[in-house]
Amino acid sequence: MNGLVKYFKTMLKFIDIGANLTDPMFQGIYNGTNKHQPDLPNILERSWTGGLEKIIITCGTIFDCDPALEIANRDERLFMTVGCHPTRCGEFEADPDGYFISLCNKIDENREKVVAIGECGLDYDRTHFCERDVQKKYFERQLTLAKKYDLPLFLHCRSAHEDFLEILTRNLDKIPKRGVVHTFDGTAEDARKLIELGFYVGINGCSLKTEENLQVVATIPDDRIMVETDSPWCEIRPSHAGSKHVRTKLPAVKKKEKWDKDMLIAGRCEPVMIRQVLEVLAGVKNKPIEDLAQQYYENTLKMFFPREINQ
Repeated sequence: MNGLVKYFKTMLKFIDIGANLTDPMFQGIYNGTNKHQPDLPNILERSWTGGLEKIIITCGTIFDCDPALEIANRDERLFMTVGCHPTRCGEFEADPDGYFISLCNKIDENREKVVAIGECGLDYDRTHFCERDVQKKYFERQLTLAKKYDLPLFLHCRSAHEDFLEILTRNLDKIPKRGVVHTFDGTAEDARKLIELGFYVGINGCSLKTEENLQVVATIPDDRIMVETDSPWCEIRPSHAGSKHVRTKLPAVKKKEKWDKDMLIAGRCEPVMIRQVLEVLAGVKNKPIEDLAQQYYENTLKMFFPREINQ
């Protein structure tokens, strides 16, 4: 596995603020069909070899929490969020208080592993999963968790920036540590408003698809950026505008059935690919990748792991 090092011209350190490690793809299951044996241990080994120092596992529903905890408890470098994704907020409806208490219990029982509230927010691209009014109601209710536990938010916003900003602005007193809007793909003005409210912007491959995306990212201050993969999603594809800045090409098999423990699988994003996100940012900002990596690492420590800053 350490042979992967030869693909890295320089060694950098990273924190992936959003990885969906409970996804069935990491168990070898794609669209309900088993293609190869579970390989999460291999994925994590690649991550550590590639410079990842911590990974935050994303939970999008109460039902993700136990699987995420099982993974996180295997390694001191793994952490997690607790919350309900906007497209899953319908889960609250049968018993709103009971669902909320269940979220609280998961946080209470796992304070050393839970570092953020989320993934929560608004998603108006997929209202067929959950209508807008339900999303808004339970997004706002989850904001109270940020104050109750003095934790930052891990936020989601799709085609809903006006309502999203209105709810955040109205509830700032409930969000002492603010948080990060992950997979950001909004406008420069959207980013500016979020930053003015005290939030950070999370960048991954889905933030770097178009030339317009790259122009927006170039304007975001470095002291307000965090990096992520959102794996197994949001890889930087050859068709994406950001791909021209990617320098690190990692070995991958094209057919899932030909899985090899030492190789990535084409089309499935992994935390080790976070380096490519940094390469795109360095390219569009015309800055040394080493400087940006250090800045984004410090930004993330400050938000999610403040106790480590003074150690």
